Amino acid sequence: MAPVFDHRPLRQAQAAVLVLHGGRADALETPPSLNLPALRMRPFASAIARATAHDDVLVAHVRYRYRGWNGHHAHPVADTHRALAELRDLTGPVPVVLVGHSMGARAALRAAADPHVTAVVALAPWCPPGEPTAHLSGRTICALHDEADRVTSAQDTWSYLTRAQRAGARVTGLRMPHGGHTMIRHACHWHRITADTTAALLGLAPLPGLLANSSTWAGTPTVLKATR
Repeated sequence: MAPVFDHRPLRQAQAAVLVLHGGRADALETPPSLNLPALRMRPFASAIARATAHDDVLVAHVRYRYRGWNGHHAHPVADTHRALAELRDLTGPVPVVLVGHSMGARAALRAAADPHVTAVVALAPWCPPGEPTAHLSGRTICALHDEADRVTSAQDTWSYLTRAQRAGARVTGLRMPHGGHTMIRHACHWHRITADTTAALLGLAPLPGLLANSSTWAGTPTVLKATR
């Protein structure tokens, strides 16, 4: 676990956000020092830190031992559970929101079985058919996905949300009009919505209007209008 900012004693944190970057389906090497998926999540973490700057919220990145998911090993899930255990050692039991992209979102959704995880913000998540959802009862899941994404399937994401809702989760979905899988185009929209949503899930602000108006999942996402 790598904190984003060290501007307050960790033991004073009343809540936490762990940020999980993407990776590969199969790769047993250690993530390189210059790792684009990890770099892509830095502005998200910074935006979340700014949105929660006046509250006792720890924002940190999860470090991976391996670059890939690696089949049944699901290595990033184990890394996330280790980060959650480290977090408890540092702060004691506090509510946690997990924010993940792609493979990191899949790991976040799996790790939401941890009793201290209250919510997940899933960005262009990798949600293959059959991904388990029974452990999500009582959690809140917010997913953002561009249906033009050619790496992970937005339709799989919406199907996952439907199954998660049936399992007892509170779910919302937002169809992003641009950004693809890398979330680079109009990145500021992704950063702002993610930060505002995370703050809301921590009880520090109201949900962004679009998500607040879609509190009941009916199988289709709310659509964010495209802007130039």
